[in-house]
Amino acid sequence: MGFSNKEQGQYEEALLPRARDIDALVRAEHHDPFAILGPHGDGAGGQFIRAYLPDALSVQVVAKESGEELGHLELTQTPGLFVGHFDRAQPYLLRTRWAGGEQIAEDPYSFGPLLGEMDLYLFAEGNHRDLSSCLGAQLMTVDGVDGVRFAVWAPNARRVSVVGDFNVWDGRRHPMRLRHPTGVWELFIPRLQAGEAYKYEILGKDGILPLKADPMALATSLPPDTASKVASPLKIDWQDQEWMQSRGERQRPTAPLSIYELHAGSWQCELDDLGEVARQYTWPELAERLIPYVKELGFTHIELMPIMEHPFGGSWGYQLLSQFATSARYGTGDEFAAFVNACHQADIGVILDWVPAHFPTDTHGLAQFDGTALYEYGNPQEGFHQDWDTLIYNLGRTEVHGYMLASALHWLKHFHVDGLRVDAVASMLYRDYSRKAGEWVPNRHGGRENLEAIDFLRHLNDVVALEAPGALVIAEESTAWPGVSQSTQQGGLGFAYKWNMGWMHDSLHYIQQDPVYRAHHHNELSFGLVYAWSERFILPISHDEVVHGKHSLIDKMPGDRWQKFANLRAYLSFMWAHPGKKLLFMGCEFGQWREWNHDQQLDWYLLQYSEHKGVQKLVSDLNRLYREEPALYEQDDVPQGFQWLIGDDAINSVYAWLRWSKDGRPVLVVANFTPVPRESYRIGVPFAGRWTELMNSDSATYAGSNYGNSGGAYTEEAPSHGQALSLVLNLPPLAVLMLRPEG
Repeated sequence: MGFSNKEQGQYEEALLPRARDIDALVRAEHHDPFAILGPHGDGAGGQFIRAYLPDALSVQVVAKESGEELGHLELTQTPGLFVGHFDRAQPYLLRTRWAGGEQIAEDPYSFGPLLGEMDLYLFAEGNHRDLSSCLGAQLMTVDGVDGVRFAVWAPNARRVSVVGDFNVWDGRRHPMRLRHPTGVWELFIPRLQAGEAYKYEILGKDGILPLKADPMALATSLPPDTASKVASPLKIDWQDQEWMQSRGERQRPTAPLSIYELHAGSWQCELDDLGEVARQYTWPELAERLIPYVKELGFTHIELMPIMEHPFGGSWGYQLLSQFATSARYGTGDEFAAFVNACHQADIGVILDWVPAHFPTDTHGLAQFDGTALYEYGNPQEGFHQDWDTLIYNLGRTEVHGYMLASALHWLKHFHVDGLRVDAVASMLYRDYSRKAGEWVPNRHGGRENLEAIDFLRHLNDVVALEAPGALVIAEESTAWPGVSQSTQQGGLGFAYKWNMGWMHDSLHYIQQDPVYRAHHHNELSFGLVYAWSERFILPISHDEVVHGKHSLIDKMPGDRWQKFANLRAYLSFMWAHPGKKLLFMGCEFGQWREWNHDQQLDWYLLQYSEHKGVQKLVSDLNRLYREEPALYEQDDVPQGFQWLIGDDAINSVYAWLRWSKDGRPVLVVANFTPVPRESYRIGVPFAGRWTELMNSDSATYAGSNYGNSGGAYTEEAPSHGQALSLVLNLPPLAVLMLRPEG
């Protein structure tokens, strides 16, 4: 076919992009690679095909249907840029020869826009409820071709590329398409499979940024590697339908809730011949060991410290960068889902610690993600957390608001998780949290409240109630903020529960006193009842109380060895008898002496000693009694569930109260916090007859001195403490008794 000079010029102009486009492509600065690369019609039924494949030796074009070789692309004067013209437009494959071998695949630039307009609209609105199935790396089939669709939000980037082993981490090879106006970049790479490591190379306004992990990654490489990984969709044969259907009833405020908090990496580990940690257990191994243990102890739930991927193990997971990926330290997402499934089959609920307050500054993470403050506030007085050297999510930005909302729903819906404990809520609520005057930015009304975070938390709780009925959202909140567990319709934040940090501080301060001085601190144990009905509370003895020089729970106790164990047993019994749901950190249930260390497993060898075994047995019995006696859980958050009998006997450090069930059945609780046995101590009670001893924390069963009342006592017609009848009891030293009327 002959061309005139003019026609030849037009042909070459159509075949080759403009010089400035070529230049931008070579410098990896072109904002719209689809305008140049891939197939483009010639206006006469044929097509131009262009491919930019730096370091390729040759490129041939093969008919997709027949496998017939259609021709080859010519290498232009620009190294790596191959072009060709074909008389008939048809689907094709590129057979590319490299120094290391040959590759045949569809052309990534032959696919049209991928993300639907509704997905993009909901994302921009901050209300996409299933973002983990939309953005990030999604295995999918497009036009009959298997591959991976990548999508990432980077609105201020000049160019974004996917890089990985599949393109030797060369950002020139797979630049992405920008979807206006959302700022989402996308690209479908044919024939990629699960397990591929990848990151994003982003050209910001000031140049190329350090390679970024995917904010929406569903899997990651094992730290210290920081790459994201293409994940297969979850494949789990859920067998927990009975649990999920009854969950709302099991987790209502009038049900027992007893939580065992643990760190997955240091509960139990595989040890080497020297007794040192050889490796952490994976989810299948933890399921085999942990579930029977928790079942035996009688806890209703476990709470896992963050299991999302985090760069630094010493943060215990609280400085995480992957809001959607389980940590590779413990196995795959499928294995974690199977772990949750196994917990549910054993009637154990699973609560995850979840961190929407802040994230670490690691350069491969969210910080300055597209060269600007995207996920964080731009002003350090709003966006930098001085206590933790972390960055604060800008929840006032709709996309960030939606990103965190989608993270919560991801765990609740895809993994059947039963609750989220929201970390550091106090730091979210106040703009001046841990800041001096002049170090913070007031809200639009001039106040200290973080209005965007408040809106987010309320929206979160409303959406969870709708999308994951029966799931719990729990606030770790340490201030006097009103209505944390009040519904949003009533002006509250809408949480199911709030951690009772005041009770924790007061009660621990009291129990650490030598009994000689406890008379002067008597109100510290009773003060919690002044505000006990203001919120729905969880009483937390958490990991924070047994680290950083605070001593383990038993090592906080005063006295000799015997007294330390007696104090511990009395304190745990007091906690289980006090209004409020329960949370206990691993190791506290058997009196570990050593502070918790995330690099070592618990000191299980201690269970060969009777005192440690006794504490463990006590916790098991407390949980059993707690679940069996509605008086101990039914009316936790209403004053009708509690009645003081003795709150003012500071001289003897004795307390007594009644817990009431809804149908009027009481449990009597009597605590003696001195090492002095109290013989014939009179306590008023409402019902006549024999009162059976349900629990004596000084029992020989728990390695106590076995002082008590031979299993119960009969009432006398002697008025006391506002009651017409009374019991005369022997109060064991440093111990708690629980009794109930017979009949």
